[in-house]
Amino acid sequence: MSGPVHLVDASLYVFRAWHSMPPEFEDREGWPVNAVHGFARFLLELLERQKPARIAIAFDESLDSNFRNEIYPAYKANRDAAPDELKRQFAYCQRLCRALGLPVLADGRFEADDLIGAALGQVRRAGHAGLIISADKDLSQLLDGDDEQWDYAKDVRWRADGVKARMGVHAHQVADFLGLTGDAIDNIPGVPGIGPKTAAILLGHFGSLDELYQRLAEVPYLRMRGSAQHAARLAEHRDIALLSRRLATIDVNAPLPAGFGAAERNAPEAAALEALAEDLRFGPMTRRRLMSA
Repeated sequence: MSGPVHLVDASLYVFRAWHSMPPEFEDREGWPVNAVHGFARFLLELLERQKPARIAIAFDESLDSNFRNEIYPAYKANRDAAPDELKRQFAYCQRLCRALGLPVLADGRFEADDLIGAALGQVRRAGHAGLIISADKDLSQLLDGDDEQWDYAKDVRWRADGVKARMGVHAHQVADFLGLTGDAIDNIPGVPGIGPKTAAILLGHFGSLDELYQRLAEVPYLRMRGSAQHAARLAEHRDIALLSRRLATIDVNAPLPAGFGAAERNAPEAAALEALAEDLRFGPMTRRRLMSA
């Protein structure tokens, strides 16, 4: 078995570049491309540092058209719609990845997390471990065996056995945990009044959300402050808890592109890279790095 398959949560790094890079970068038509320049720097550094033979770059195609919005229309409704100048930059970032020979994962109904989950399952079946490159805590639910998650900006890595120290629950309990606590970033409601510490205690005792509800009558007798009130909240908001868990659960059956295989990297396309460098007005150093990545 070769090194791990790198699975990159691209949207996170595009958004970071959008917010951190100065708006002085423009393409040949005068549109801002600061996020593309920042993402390109991250991607080139990753390729130069890791030299992965197998890699896939996952993008969120839309914030409001995936299957979770059909289940719960308010899912991620707290986020502003991406402006046109940012949508253009996401298209450029996908174009950059494809020109570099990197498999791109994007789908209008499934999020990047789902696509990473599906890809991880497929590469595992081919005998490879996965290296998920993202700071997103939701993705820790996918970790198992030799898989790792890497917060690239902080250069911190962890495996499944390191999730409990970070979140208070085991990797296989992350979706249940978010079902209880909710997630304000994604507008997942959770059970009112159940915070991370309480959720961790409950899952530590019962093991799962399903077992918790099967044995709900035991909750008032737990050695936990406010246990009777927590039992009442859990009973009142059972449907919300189960809905929230469903929203937080990564769908590992999301569709992958034809010919994805085990995320093998293809040869870069020199002509496509040159055309992209012209469109984005990349400098000579970036151009050299593109051609040698």
